[in-house]
Amino acid sequence: MLVYYILLGGITLISWLVSSTLKRKFAKYSKVHLHNGMSGAEIAEKMLSDHGIMDVEVVSTSGRLTDHYNPKNKTVNLSEAVYNQRNAAAAAVAAHECGHAVQHAKAYQWLTMRSALVPIVSVTSGMSTWIVFGGLMLGAAAGLGLGYWVAVAGLVMMGFATLFSFITLPVEYDASHRALAWLKNKNMVSKDEYKGSEDALKWAARTYLVAAVGSLATLVYWGFRVFAGGRD
Repeated sequence: MLVYYILLGGITLISWLVSSTLKRKFAKYSKVHLHNGMSGAEIAEKMLSDHGIMDVEVVSTSGRLTDHYNPKNKTVNLSEAVYNQRNAAAAAVAAHECGHAVQHAKAYQWLTMRSALVPIVSVTSGMSTWIVFGGLMLGAAAGLGLGYWVAVAGLVMMGFATLFSFITLPVEYDASHRALAWLKNKNMVSKDEYKGSEDALKWAARTYLVAAVGSLATLVYWGFRVFAGGRD
């Protein structure tokens, strides 16, 4: 267990550092005002229009960094700051979320795969670790057999979450690529504004990378525990 806790602690520290840097970057680029004077909502609406997407609504949602695209009701949900503000950070986030809408409209395969996994992961991710741990305890008390297979079932559930986290990577990176390409090609931002938007999205993507690595490390550790018979 010691190795697991050291690994978990290291990943948690890296995650905190990336998250803290991301917040600082967004605070910094929130002070870089757009020369075109457009708000995040206006940026989003124009990007959708330029891609011929007329059935997606841009709405404001409460909270901070709560921005997301909902494929079920086709809405680009922008946090209040992004929706109303007129700066490089808001432009980056708004365009990124519209990048997901473009992916949806074009049936981008990685987004389709991720969407298919959502119902499974939403049910299994919260219980997988407990099922693995419970299976190991049951196996320790009564030998292998049922406890072993319970633990394996938990690993399968955990595997879906890990797969989901890695499929998320190309989805997020591609959305940022589409956003930045549009911002640049349509001259929506100046050179300095573009650099700010690019840097902000780069750090946002790193949060997903750290999460994926953490998920894989957890899966590998518990896999070792299960297949090694629960021995340290």
